[in-house]
Amino acid sequence: MNNQIKVLVVENQAVVREGLTAILSFYDDIDVVGDAENGVEAVKIVKELKPDVILLDMVMPIQDGLETIPIILKIAPKTGILVVTAFSEPEKIVNAINLGALGYLLKDASSDELVKAIRKVYQGEAFIPSSMALMAIRGSSSANKPSSLTKKEMETLKFISKGLANQEIAQELTVTEGTVAKNVSKILSKLQLDNRTQIALYALRNGLVEDVKE
Repeated sequence: MNNQIKVLVVENQAVVREGLTAILSFYDDIDVVGDAENGVEAVKIVKELKPDVILLDMVMPIQDGLETIPIILKIAPKTGILVVTAFSEPEKIVNAINLGALGYLLKDASSDELVKAIRKVYQGEAFIPSSMALMAIRGSSSANKPSSLTKKEMETLKFISKGLANQEIAQELTVTEGTVAKNVSKILSKLQLDNRTQIALYALRNGLVEDVKE
């Protein structure tokens, strides 16, 4: 099948690694191109295969998830990282997002939620279940300082926080996708953020939206 999402599974436990691979094999638009049991192995595979999305465990021997995220993004900046872990501590969520992960999901999530998260991250969109986003907000020390966003930039920010892609935002605001892309770039620059996930958390911290779309 053309346009399959190339996924790399990085997980310490063989049973979980094999289970994730087996689950994803049932979806025609997803192709698991490889797996690794630690961050060092993952980096080697990323250099060779350039996967679209990486399912990344947090706690692994030799090199853990937090150490691995910036290394992967340096060699493959377009790769989307979805953290899949058993740990829901706010500090871990915030750290992973600040390092560049686009999504964060617990291992007890349903297969449908896992696939939804992979597809979101593949599109460059944020994916954090609402309950985890709220934990991250409560666990963070402070929000970014308010910045002077224009009306259109503020509207764009709110739509990003609700999980909308650029095309959907363009339809809502009756503008071109190019205009939305420029607004997103300006938002990231003004708020000193790195990705859409951080935009979503910023909006929640500052009471600009009530919830994030799951």
